Amino acid sequence: MGSMDGRLGRMFSEVRAEGRAALITYTTAFYPDRQTSISVMLTMLESGADALEIGLPFSDPVMDGPTIEEASKIALSSGATPQGVLELAASLRQATPKPILIMSYYNPIFHHGVKRFVRTAKEAGVDALVVPDLPAEEMFPLREACERACLETVSFCSPTTSDSRIAACAEAASGFIYCVSRLGTTGTREGLSADLAPFIQRIRAITTKPLAVGIGISTPEQCREVGKLADGAIVGSALVKEIPGFEPARKRESALAALVSALSDSLRG
Repeated sequence: MGSMDGRLGRMFSEVRAEGRAALITYTTAFYPDRQTSISVMLTMLESGADALEIGLPFSDPVMDGPTIEEASKIALSSGATPQGVLELAASLRQATPKPILIMSYYNPIFHHGVKRFVRTAKEAGVDALVVPDLPAEEMFPLREACERACLETVSFCSPTTSDSRIAACAEAASGFIYCVSRLGTTGTREGLSADLAPFIQRIRAITTKPLAVGIGISTPEQCREVGKLADGAIVGSALVKEIPGFEPARKRESALAALVSALSDSLRG
């Protein structure tokens, strides 16, 4: 399946034609509860996000820092289940033509049943699965199920990934390659790593697949820097931090909308 056929491929083609990178925003499903999380997602999409990455809450999120880990905990206590998250994605699909990605650790997908999860995700209108703890070598069963269902796959590379592994990751990804901007867990950081530009150049020399940079991207300035190098910038923790603690809800959403809007503007130059 060519990665340019679906919503995700078209989105990357469209932003490339505009001479910019895409803004992919992340939020945790069911955080702080189901209804609020839907309205948070719509706020992100309406404020300039080009695509949305929905986190499926998991009790042991190895790649995530304290912000998203805490959000996952609260979401699980709000009743999040894999089935519930896919139903939430289906209701969101009714409201947007933009790409919807599900970010999940492999454990919930495996327990749900790989084929069943992929089929239900496709029926819900999900465009791609992002599974951070599944190495390229072990992606085959998931990738095969995704190919059958015409669902895109995303693989991960970090600055320490060897060229031969980058090639394997490129082979395993139909949607895009998720470039981890620096080692460590998710969370906001002061600045971008000096290794980022040479790392992106190294991947570009190996594949033409779209590259999106995530982990530690939190400000419009960082987004702008990423936009010069990659096809997409992924922002998570900085946005999740804007969700809790603002009352009333309108104020909360306006703070979130303002940040998404500033991130989006920074990529539009």
